[in-house]
Amino acid sequence: MEKDWIVETEGLCYTYEGGTQKALDHVDLRLRRGSRTAFMGGNGSGKSTLFLCLNGIRRPDSGEIRIGGKPIEYTRRGLMDVRRRVGVVFQEPDNQLFSASVYQEISFGILNLGTEEEQARREVEQVIRELGIMSFQDRPAHALSGGEKKLVAIADILVMHPEVMILDEPASSLDPKHRKKVREITEGLTEKGITVLMATHDVDYAYSWADEIILMQEGRVIRQGTPLQVFSDRAALEAAGLEMPAVLRIWENMKKRERILSEEAPPRNLEELEQFLCAGTVS
Repeated sequence: MEKDWIVETEGLCYTYEGGTQKALDHVDLRLRRGSRTAFMGGNGSGKSTLFLCLNGIRRPDSGEIRIGGKPIEYTRRGLMDVRRRVGVVFQEPDNQLFSASVYQEISFGILNLGTEEEQARREVEQVIRELGIMSFQDRPAHALSGGEKKLVAIADILVMHPEVMILDEPASSLDPKHRKKVREITEGLTEKGITVLMATHDVDYAYSWADEIILMQEGRVIRQGTPLQVFSDRAALEAAGLEMPAVLRIWENMKKRERILSEEAPPRNLEELEQFLCAGTVS
C-alpha cells in the first residue's frame, strides 16, 4: 500500500557545481517504513549525495523526493520539517559536532526545533542514558575519541525522534569496542519503528543485517532486492566492485560439492551456518 512507503524518489538528478558528470542520475527508489536498507557501491557511486538530498541538505536539479508521501518543500519551514523527520549521521563526526560540551551538543537540535527546555532536558538525559555516554556528557566534544564522537553524533539525531535515520559508514575507523556498540545501537533502531538507511562496504554485515540491498554505480541504482537476491547476482556485484559474503560463498561451494542435503534457505551469518553444520544436515 502507498502508506507503507516512507522514502520515495522519482527521476532524482544532481550535479555538483562545476562538475559535468551527474552525481545522481535518474534515481528511482521506494523504501518501506520500518525497514533496514544497506546502500553499497564504490566511492563516488552516489550514496552520500543521495543521503544529503534525502535530508534536504542538497536540492536535486530535477526529480522529486517524498518522505511519508509528502514532497520535500525547499522553504525554511519545509527543510526544518524534513530534517526533523530524516536524520543523518555523517561518516566523519567532526563534520557534525560543534557545541562546547556533549550535553550542549545533544541539546542543540531538539531546542532548535522549538521544544520547551524542560522537555528537551528530559529527552536529552534519556538518550544519554540509552547510549551509555553519561561518563563524558560534560566533556568538550572535540576532546573525545573517534568512537565516542560517533556515539554523540547518533545521540544528536535520536533525541529528535526521527522517522528515518541515515548512517553513512557508521563503523568506519572505529575500534572493535565502539564498532560493536554502534552496531548494537543500530540493531535497536528498527525496534523503535525507525527506518534505517546505511551506507557500508562490509558485505558480510550488510548480508546479515539488511532487509534490502541497493547497489549504486556512477549515480545510478544498478540492483535492488533482498540480500540473497543481490548477493547472488555476480554480475551486479562485479559492476559495484563488491564480493559475495563469506557465508553465502561457503554455502554455494558446499552445494556445488553436493555437501548439502537440505533445501533450506542459506544462512545469514556465521552463527547460523555453524548451527546448520552442527545439526548434521550435510552429507
